[in-house]
Amino acid sequence: QVQLVESGGGLVQPGGSLRLSCAASGFTFSSYVMSWVRQAPGKGLEWVSDINSDGLSTYYADSVKGRFTVSRDNAKNTLYLQMNSLRPEDTAVYYCATKRGRAKYTIGLCTADFASWGQGTQVTVSS
Repeated sequence: QVQLVESGGGLVQPGGSLRLSCAASGFTFSSYVMSWVRQAPGKGLEWVSDINSDGLSTYYADSVKGRFTVSRDNAKNTLYLQMNSLRPEDTAVYYCATKRGRAKYTIGLCTADFASWGQGTQVTVSS
């Protein structure tokens, strides 16, 4: 069965960096658009980034553009999110997900657009 396992979260000071990983198994990872989605405390799900199946096209929410970089290693079945210049407002649980349809800039997340989800990894940005 499809399995997505995130790792790499933790506590970091404002201005710091983290790299999240998402290990995929149970499906043909290289054929799927992948996404990162986050949920801040007390808030709804927020789309963060998409990457297409070959990794050549990437899309970002305005709130993270220029600070976060999504990438993938299809040989290792792993998705990454490099997060730099972290801010307190980036505090959230971060999820990786397989996306239905094409990779794109997304406004107004719809959970039906995502087929499978990981369990999430907590990122806390605080001094």
